[in-house]
Amino acid sequence: MSSDSSSTTSGDESTDPNPNRSSTSKPLEDQFASVALAEPSNEVPEIQESLNGVTNGSVTENNYREIESEGNEREGTVGGGVEERIGSNLEVEVRGSVAWRRTISEVEVEAPSSPSSSGYAGERGSSNASASSGVSGMIDGIVDDEIQEISNVDFDSQASWVPGKRHVNEDDASISWRKRKKHFFVLSNSGKPIYSRYGDEHKLAGFSATLQAIISFVENGGDRVKLVRAGKHQVVFLVKGPIYLVCISCTEEPYESLRGQLELIYGQMLLILTKSVNRCFEKNSKFDMTPLLGGTDAVFSSLIHSFSWNPATFLHAYTCLPLAYATRQAAGAILQDVADSGVLFAILMCKHKVVSLVGAQKASLHPDDMLLLANFVMSSESFRTSESFSPICLPRYNPMAFLYAYVHYLDVDTYLMLLTTSSDAFYHLKDCRIRIEMVLLKSNVLSEVQRSMLDGGMHVEDLPTDPLPRSGSLSPHLGQPRDSPEGFKESFIGIGGPAGLWHFIYRSIFLDQYVSSEFSPPINSARQQKRLYRAYQKLYASMHDRGIGPHKTQFRRDENYVLLCWVTQDFELYAAFDPLADKALAIKTCNRVCQWVKDVENEIFLLGASPFSW
Repeated sequence: MSSDSSSTTSGDESTDPNPNRSSTSKPLEDQFASVALAEPSNEVPEIQESLNGVTNGSVTENNYREIESEGNEREGTVGGGVEERIGSNLEVEVRGSVAWRRTISEVEVEAPSSPSSSGYAGERGSSNASASSGVSGMIDGIVDDEIQEISNVDFDSQASWVPGKRHVNEDDASISWRKRKKHFFVLSNSGKPIYSRYGDEHKLAGFSATLQAIISFVENGGDRVKLVRAGKHQVVFLVKGPIYLVCISCTEEPYESLRGQLELIYGQMLLILTKSVNRCFEKNSKFDMTPLLGGTDAVFSSLIHSFSWNPATFLHAYTCLPLAYATRQAAGAILQDVADSGVLFAILMCKHKVVSLVGAQKASLHPDDMLLLANFVMSSESFRTSESFSPICLPRYNPMAFLYAYVHYLDVDTYLMLLTTSSDAFYHLKDCRIRIEMVLLKSNVLSEVQRSMLDGGMHVEDLPTDPLPRSGSLSPHLGQPRDSPEGFKESFIGIGGPAGLWHFIYRSIFLDQYVSSEFSPPINSARQQKRLYRAYQKLYASMHDRGIGPHKTQFRRDENYVLLCWVTQDFELYAAFDPLADKALAIKTCNRVCQWVKDVENEIFLLGASPFSW
């Protein structure tokens, strides 16, 4: 095991798992014998010690392109002759028209650093030969006013964090503003600021104009800028028609993760306005979009905060509240009755976790849309005070049109969302809600939801050493035996679960759902949880990197964790262990985690949900 220190191993071994989840599917223990994570007989297994591009504890840069070619890509949007309502008192008329956008090849741009004015003097940047001195000069301007890293930042935990705009008095001349570790900007193609995570948008007009100039300069050359590196900082650009989104970060998150976060911010904007807002820019290139987003600072700040704790933001999957199978079926039955009466989607959620979800026939709901919709509801205080009927757009369902959402909180954490295409369906949905609420109360679903919230989900300390019995009396909580709660626990030394297991995330590819174990010592502070979340982000990005992958297995060891990832056609497993954990025991433990999830899947997954077509 001496070779494991600061090492990463990955493998591309072929697997033939059965994607079906029926009761007659091939047992997992039989599958384990034919995949990379099979338990060894005598010696420590090797998950293919060398992998192209993955060595020595990290994934090599492999010189991936910051600005990659997209060929002759075309994007078109067709607008109908309907009147789209934006916000509560603003209407935008959309006439039938077609707008086409054509992009051509993109070039690589990497910014030189500015040692004379930056906080990391002596670091050297590079510039591609295809980047002109004009772009370099503009980028130097950003680096001169560098957004430096804060040395002592108190991370606000999810419990104490309050949504809303922060540090509104700051601007790009403020030292405190430059020290923020992660900025998000939204601006128009004319350089008008639309949203900024920190500071007053109007005071950042000059900075927004600089960002717009960089994007326009590269586009005028027939290319598109995607990423600029400046020392520790990454400047990530995302162009969505007339709307530009920019992230400036020194958090060492992968480029793919930061770009995905910009995509979600854009999706949140579409959920409020729809893509029809582009028509306003076609009529007036200097259109000011800021008033349309008035009062939504809490929505965007809540979404950005979720980038530090919610795995759904990079897994593209949703998680369910652990419930007994019969309880979830009772909730699903009444929601199905409502869906049959003309409701497009009926969703019962507790905070960010799904209790039950039913859609109309042939209607699919993307997990990202569920994330954005739940964030919109939970971060808007008006939804909590009374029943609401609001126009919303689901970007992955139809970015050009509004649906109408009836939202009602059944208790402090549990809320019901009924989505329809009719703007006159308020009273019908109100009647549906009354029926649903009566059934949920009579069947004790709401009390079971509250009990589950108190009990929590899967705990690594409860990981059984042997497969759970297929028959017998089981407790209501995740299949633990009633008579012998310690019967399946393994005696081990240290903190966490068996073999030093600290945490895991299991994602079902077929269901587009994931389950995450509860945090327990030593990962019990908000800062430690955020650090683990970032480690998972990097592991996910490296496993799905098309330049050097995708891969099937990966084993990493550093000073903080042992990270093990296993990807098959059925699932993805990400596990974190004590940094001194033994590789063979870690692999064995991952096998047991997969078997445990299989045994309690009726309680942790919504098995009746149709797979999403996306």
